[in-house]
Amino acid sequence: MTIVVTGATGQLGRLTIDSLIARGTATADIVAAGRNADRLAELDSLGVKTARIDLEDGSGLDEAFAGADTLLLVSASEPGNRVALHNAAVDAAARAGITRIVYTSAPHADTSELVLAPEHKETERIIADSGIPYTFLRNGWYTENYAGDLATARQTGVIAKSTGDGRVASAARADYAEAAAVALTSGATGNEIYELTGDVAWNFSDLAAAFAAALGRKVSYTPLTPEEERAQLLSFGLDEGTAGFVVALNANIRDGVLAETGGDLSRLIGHPTTAMAETVRAMASA
Repeated sequence: MTIVVTGATGQLGRLTIDSLIARGTATADIVAAGRNADRLAELDSLGVKTARIDLEDGSGLDEAFAGADTLLLVSASEPGNRVALHNAAVDAAARAGITRIVYTSAPHADTSELVLAPEHKETERIIADSGIPYTFLRNGWYTENYAGDLATARQTGVIAKSTGDGRVASAARADYAEAAAVALTSGATGNEIYELTGDVAWNFSDLAAAFAAALGRKVSYTPLTPEEERAQLLSFGLDEGTAGFVVALNANIRDGVLAETGGDLSRLIGHPTTAMAETVRAMASA
C-alpha cells in the first residue's frame, strides 16, 4: 500500500512520516510530497520516495499521486486560500484512483464557531462529494503553537492575551502525527471522523506557570480586553487583518471553543496525550 503525505516538508508532515516508519511502514511505500526542495532532499536519507508538488498551481500532483492508495492531505497553511488548494489535491486524488483521503481538519469543523472552521468545513464537503472514502482528523490545538509566547515570556516574564479564563485542550504535534499514522494504516473501509484533543484543558495562568517552571523565572499572565490586544498587536507591526484574526481566535478560546477533552486522540494512539508542561519544557530547552 502506497501512502502519499502532502506537506511533508512541514512539521506535521515530517513527524507523520517518522511515525509511519516507527510503526513499521516500509519506506518504499511512502511518498513524501512538498514544495521545499531542500527539505525533500533531507527526506531522501530516510529512504522514502519524494515528490515536489505545489498546490498553488497543481504542479507535480498527478505524478506524486500516481499508483498511490492513501493520501494524507495536511491542511494548507494559508488561511483564506485553503479551499482552492485542497480542491486541487482532491481532484488529483480522484484522477489517480486514490481509495482513501485522510484530512487534517479543525475541531467540529461542520458546526464550530471557530474562526478557522469554515475553510475546513468546505474542504470536508469537497472530499465527501468526491466519493472517495475519508478519515477526517479534526485536530485541536498544538501546544507548540505557543512557542512564540514562550520566547516573549523568556524576555519579558509576561503572557498578555484576551483569552480570559478560556481553556485549551492542546496536545503535542507529535501526538497528532501519530494519530495520522494510525489512520493511514488502519485498513478502515468506511468513512471516519475523529475529534482530536489533548486529555487536559489548561488556562493561560496554567501556561504561565509551565513557562515559569521551564524557564526558571517568574512568568505571569495578564488578561487583556480585545481592544487592548488589538492595539498591542498593531504596535508589534501586525497588519489590521492579521491582528483581527488573532483577536477573533482568542475570543474563540475565551468562549471555550477549544476546551473539549473528548479522548479520541489518546484512544486512537493508544496512550495519554503529551502533557502541556512536558512540551513546554522541550521547547524551552530546544
